[in-house]
Amino acid sequence: MHGLPKLLDLPGTQTSFINMGLPPELVIIIGLLETIGGLAILLGILTRIAAGLLAINMIGAIIQVKLAKGFIGGYELDLLYFAIMISLMITGPGKFSIEKNIIKREIFPKITNSINKKNIQ
Repeated sequence: MHGLPKLLDLPGTQTSFINMGLPPELVIIIGLLETIGGLAILLGILTRIAAGLLAINMIGAIIQVKLAKGFIGGYELDLLYFAIMISLMITGPGKFSIEKNIIKREIFPKITNSINKKNIQ
């Protein structure tokens, strides 16, 4: 929901980015990341990768844009999104995801799962 408006109004978003001290070239990258990454998480495909990239995006948003506004009305929601992305990176896709229901496996499984299985055998 946050990425699509960035892509639909490139000149306006580039102006906003310049006013925030960000390079205007980032608009397309961040807009695509937020749009495609959000869809990937919603559908449950490439969940860990999308969540990791969106977590980095949230760190940038908090530090560069929201930190000066304070917690309430500033970075509180971005911090919540960051925590959700970390949770998704740890837990991976849910049981109603494309990865679990259609593909029947995680595309990028948690690394420690394979290490633990090898140690047990």
